[in-house]
Amino acid sequence: MRVPPLPADQWDESVHDALSSMTPERRNPDLAGNLLATLVRHPKLTRAFLRFNFHLLYGSTLPPRLRELAVLRVAHLTNCEYEWRHHVVMGREEGLTDENIEALQRGEASDELDRAVLRAVDELQDKASVSDATWAALSEHLEERQLMDLVFTIGCYGALAMAINTFGVEPDSENAER
Repeated sequence: MRVPPLPADQWDESVHDALSSMTPERRNPDLAGNLLATLVRHPKLTRAFLRFNFHLLYGSTLPPRLRELAVLRVAHLTNCEYEWRHHVVMGREEGLTDENIEALQRGEASDELDRAVLRAVDELQDKASVSDATWAALSEHLEERQLMDLVFTIGCYGALAMAINTFGVEPDSENAER
């Protein structure tokens, strides 16, 4: 672990301000989880990141099931156990089955849109751009703003996986993969 979670006795007003948009339990150092407790070592960055991340989670035009499909593919490709564990639970809540989750690890999906989303993740991770063929396939199902939200979702969770893996954020015990 390179950047440990901030100890509870060091949570000051700047930390509480950075987490002001979170639910009360997530503002509690004992319940925040290792990722938030690590990120609050840099309160200004945390506040800015959470605003962006909240859009992707709660304000995005992208259907939540597709968001979780993309995030899980990112977590798999980046070997980000923390992100994987959290989003397996979230993916199941949004309708992804265990079969969907197993298949996405192989880059496989049963329908055209899901396959295009997985290809978009792979292409963005590999070349930082979506190919014309994948963009065309996505465009058959998604509107312009949904396409933009998809690209930013993949990029955000890719950057978050880089931070988690680099900082050495350990998975939370209550999110053990089920």
